[in-house]
Amino acid sequence: MVVLRQQRLIFHYISKSQMPIRKSGILNPNDMAVAVSEKIYQKVLSKLPEHLKQFIVPQDYGRYTAMDQAVWRFVMRSNTNFLKDVAHHSYLSGLKKAGISTETIPNIYGMNRILKDIGWAAVAVDGFIPPNAFMEFQAHKVLVIASDIRQLEHIEYTPAPDIIHESSGHAPILANPDYAEFLRRLGEIGAKAILSKHDVKLYEAVRKLSVLKEMTGVDKNLVEAAEAEVKALQAQQHEFSEMAKIRNMQWWSVEYGLIGAIEDPKIYGAGLLSSIGESGQYMQASVKKLPYSSAVVNMGFDITKPQPQLYVTPDFAYLMEVLEDFADTLSVRKGGGQGLQKLIDSESVGCIELNTGLQISGVFTKVILSEDNEVLFFKTKGPTALSYREKELVGHGISYHKDGYSSPLGMLKSVNLPLENMSAVDLKAYNFYDGQQLCFEFESGIKVEGLNITGVRNVAGKIMIIQLKNCTVTYKNETLFKPEYGIFDMAIGNTIVSAFAGAADPGSFPNLYHISKTVPFCDLKSPAATRLNNIAQRIRNYRLSKKYSETDLESCFSMLLEDYPKNWLLLIEILELTKAKSLQIEIKKQLLKLSENPGLQSAINRGLSLIKKVI
Repeated sequence: MVVLRQQRLIFHYISKSQMPIRKSGILNPNDMAVAVSEKIYQKVLSKLPEHLKQFIVPQDYGRYTAMDQAVWRFVMRSNTNFLKDVAHHSYLSGLKKAGISTETIPNIYGMNRILKDIGWAAVAVDGFIPPNAFMEFQAHKVLVIASDIRQLEHIEYTPAPDIIHESSGHAPILANPDYAEFLRRLGEIGAKAILSKHDVKLYEAVRKLSVLKEMTGVDKNLVEAAEAEVKALQAQQHEFSEMAKIRNMQWWSVEYGLIGAIEDPKIYGAGLLSSIGESGQYMQASVKKLPYSSAVVNMGFDITKPQPQLYVTPDFAYLMEVLEDFADTLSVRKGGGQGLQKLIDSESVGCIELNTGLQISGVFTKVILSEDNEVLFFKTKGPTALSYREKELVGHGISYHKDGYSSPLGMLKSVNLPLENMSAVDLKAYNFYDGQQLCFEFESGIKVEGLNITGVRNVAGKIMIIQLKNCTVTYKNETLFKPEYGIFDMAIGNTIVSAFAGAADPGSFPNLYHISKTVPFCDLKSPAATRLNNIAQRIRNYRLSKKYSETDLESCFSMLLEDYPKNWLLLIEILELTKAKSLQIEIKKQLLKLSENPGLQSAINRGLSLIKKVI
């Protein structure tokens, strides 16, 4: 039976069993480490904007079972054994620097204590989070780690983010400063990339599939339906949005990137570093190796299949060059009517910046363009905030502009001097006085009439806002603003110099990002699953304590053979411990039988090679 687990807005995750316990008023060294880790974690949280904290959940380390630990141990031992020869040289040393052991699932608290030395941190999240949020965490030099772990059935590869992929895949290469800076910069640029409605649908579909894939006892029809939905969305012909292009760039570098010479590249992508199924396949001739370039932004991918080609960068510094060249094509740097239209199409919170520095953040709904595609008028709906230099202007937050915001842009008719450049003398010459009834027309034909209340200037003295009451704004036969709407805060500016996703001031929108409708599931452990985990715990205890007899191992083998004959992983763990020839023979017979299944053969052979025992 499966129940929904509600997303919890909890910003710490030490369970009671993890809290330091005082003995005679003194913390022992291990307790002190936990206390220090908690302090570091709280410091990490204090630097994050509120709208990101809603995605953070407790790691709840106590929920990891011995079976989970066995999966972690197998994958990590397999990875390090294979990757020591094919991964970038930062990998093995990076594991140590990130505090990641091959034997035990990492505690994110402990990782933070070590990651701080390279300027990064980590938090736990529930699976896939919205793409802009993911990128923004990255921009803050914070790794988001899905704290769930894959099931045995998906031990070689899972489309769902899990702690194996996030910690052992992403964290080690961060030890390389060039790569770490590329990752941060990619997050900074990616967080401002504009997404489309199709991106949101695809995100929801992928998240749903990943949740279903890792549920035990789930109806296969539900999984197949979710897979079909993802494939259908991927097959739709859509021009890649800015976010989709960033996602592609991240995929072919951060997730599946190779580095070095085309003829003999090394792995640095987290998807390959954490997938024992795919990391061994990438060297095959059937997988093309292509030079990394900005062309990757237009190369899509299918998360449910091995990748048909991979891209090779000569070094990490080159990744930054490609990123910066690509960033020049984005609306955050180009602005204009095209950028504003992308924000309108996204139907999500976005921001435009005018040449005066005024920044307007909200959900944009309307634009009037000239024949030359210059913005003459724009409008938002719902909560809107005005900012300058990423700081919300006093009195211009979402509570004041709760019903939206609009303004004309451009030059005044028959006036050669832009409004923002007018000095006090110029304003007087054109009758722009506080308390003066104003009536003026833009070159576009937009007319404004109202009582001038006051204005707001930027630090350079340029006017950014003129406030009018009893104001009417008209364009041709359309009324764009009426007196009953309230005060008209007219934005001053000629051009939109930047357009990007999100808000100028992170504090303006506490719930900035789209929250998924798919809530992660929590499996209630069945009696059978509980018995299996008890067996796994016994085997784990034997290995850690080194206190066991051959009779103990035979007992575990008998229980597995009777109730869980397909659990090859625990059979290998017993085989690793036993010295009894008779038990070795019986275990090998069962493994040989199981390896007749093509889906298990490679994993079983890999496990046997790890313990240097062959069938």
